[in-house]
Amino acid sequence: MSLTITGIVAAVVSTLAPVLAGRADRRTVIIVFMLVLSGSNALTALAPTFWVLAIARVLLGMSMGIVWGLAAGLGPRLAQRGRVALATTLIFSGVSIASVLGVPLGTFVADAFGWRATFWVLAVLGVVSARLLVVLLPSLPANHNGRLGAVFGVMRNRGVAAGIIITGLVALAHFTGYTYVRPILESETGMDPAGIATALLVYGIAGVIGNFTLGPLAGRATRTAVLIAIGGVAAATLALALGGGSAAVPALVILVVWGLGYGGVSASTQTWTAKADPERVEASAALWAGVFNASVALGAVLGGLVIDGSDARTATGVAAIIALTAFVLAAATRPTKRASMIDA
Repeated sequence: MSLTITGIVAAVVSTLAPVLAGRADRRTVIIVFMLVLSGSNALTALAPTFWVLAIARVLLGMSMGIVWGLAAGLGPRLAQRGRVALATTLIFSGVSIASVLGVPLGTFVADAFGWRATFWVLAVLGVVSARLLVVLLPSLPANHNGRLGAVFGVMRNRGVAAGIIITGLVALAHFTGYTYVRPILESETGMDPAGIATALLVYGIAGVIGNFTLGPLAGRATRTAVLIAIGGVAAATLALALGGGSAAVPALVILVVWGLGYGGVSASTQTWTAKADPERVEASAALWAGVFNASVALGAVLGGLVIDGSDARTATGVAAIIALTAFVLAAATRPTKRASMIDA
């Protein structure tokens, strides 16, 4: 429940981030809400009741939404021309690295010192991150008119619209399947908890490699990078749906393919929307972040509904269908300002 609350709030707030930030310097806004994020984790650690926990998770969703909604589009503002894709890759590398280290380190701290200690560690890391932003991030004056219509107005650009829809579909596919991949590893491969943890760690490492491989590629061949990323997710989910993960080694190979593909999704799709409308990157990035966060929450719910009526393998089959739909759309469109939704 707390994760759902956080995801929904993050989805709404990230979409509205340019509007909520108004004419304020983006550097200041990001630093302030990084501190709010830190405070929300401290409040979670202290929470004596469910309602205090819920308030803390709402604050977390708000701060995540603002930070992600603004930071997602900073690549073009922070990097010289020709290095925007690399900058975007570096921005999203934080997500990839956190996905590798977050769960095992969080589990270790919780097992050793209790779950509240995990959130104290996160609170401290938030303060450290804010301090680094103070030192390293330059002033970023607002370049957005602050109107809600300007955010959703970027969808009139067909290249942006295609990129946003593709992002939503592939994120929905990923979280529909990946949220419930552990039951497949447990029931079909016979892996013990240590083996599953190792397999997921390998997946995470593959994700980091995918981010640093496909992100820079997106700067040179955006659609190719997006197709490779989606193709990895589609191939992996389809393989699991067809029983390809019935033994440990094939399952591990599938997870590597999945990690390589999904690791490149964020940087490549964000590069797509930025290329489609370089004059309105902040607005398209905010909408991108909102759709992505919404797909995270919806994917977990959809996967759960499928499992309630069937099993985890069926959930990966549904994920494969969604991913293949995203692949077809990406193959039929281009990240250009005048792109038609279907290329001639």
